[in-house]
Amino acid sequence: MFTSTGSSGLYKAPVSKCLLLVPSALSLLLALVLPHCQRFFVYDLQAVKDDFQIWRLISGRIICLDLKDTFCSSLLIYNFRIFERRYGSRKFASFLLGSWVLSVVGDLILVEAVRYSFGVTMARNLPSGFLAPVFALFVPFYCSIPRVQVAHILGPLSITNKTLIYILGLQLFTSGSYIWIVAISGLASGICYNSRTLQVHRVLYVPSWMAKFCAWTLEPLFSSSEPTSEARVGMGATVDIQRQQRMELLDRQLMLSQFAQVRRQRQQQGGMINWDRLFPPLRQRRNVNYQDGRQAEQPASPPLEVPEEQVARLMEMGFSRGDALEALRASNNDLNVATHFLLQH
Repeated sequence: MFTSTGSSGLYKAPVSKCLLLVPSALSLLLALVLPHCQRFFVYDLQAVKDDFQIWRLISGRIICLDLKDTFCSSLLIYNFRIFERRYGSRKFASFLLGSWVLSVVGDLILVEAVRYSFGVTMARNLPSGFLAPVFALFVPFYCSIPRVQVAHILGPLSITNKTLIYILGLQLFTSGSYIWIVAISGLASGICYNSRTLQVHRVLYVPSWMAKFCAWTLEPLFSSSEPTSEARVGMGATVDIQRQQRMELLDRQLMLSQFAQVRRQRQQQGGMINWDRLFPPLRQRRNVNYQDGRQAEQPASPPLEVPEEQVARLMEMGFSRGDALEALRASNNDLNVATHFLLQH
């Protein structure tokens, strides 16, 4: 499995679904039907500085005029939908808004820094589209998504559940001559917002009234039902590969039943699973994200709510309810990570 974004589909991710459908549809429309209107969506920083066309900071940073960028950014948004499921649509939208605004400042600073430092005048136009927030999402992806090894290649090199995402990011990074400016400003804005530098998260956020209005008007249009099956196959997999993956899944379930018997015997003998040993990085990371040293006097936050459907799925695989609850809490309700650690321990 290359993906690390939980269940397939876009349920509980209306913002991600909107970003996938609306900009992609407009990009195709401009490329195939209305090519003469593309000039209104060009990201022209020179026109912004010289002619004060401030509206280009909005129109030029929403729709991709290059279909390759549209495809790569759509795949990345689909994989990053896990953050909307974990933190909620409002917090996810606030991160996108904050990184989108901060990256404008980063673009201007980088262009001027290159011009004054090296005497190089950059191209008049930068790559258009919703690219900077996509690069900004790599910051929480690197910090909060655990790295699970999938396979070894060439000895020390290994393929993990995050390898394909980084390859897509590299493909997007190398898709144009000056896209590195947008990428660097996006990463810098993501670091600034994720680390809460200068308290920008208190200024650049989606207000509660706007979140309620969007939930009432737009969420019914972009909501999706939860998928009934969780069968996963690799991208571009053939029928033989799918059959092999199903056989591996059956073998894993047989091994799981054996592990469950050993676990029940251990529990009957008074043994307990050491969850702090299994999930130390996740628990430490959760403490770093949600606790502040200056607020140590405040009472501890209540335990994380665990969806019953995820607990039921783990129990159907042979795990006890207690182990399923602890694994899901320690992994921030990531069913893939919880299942992986339960299988390995």
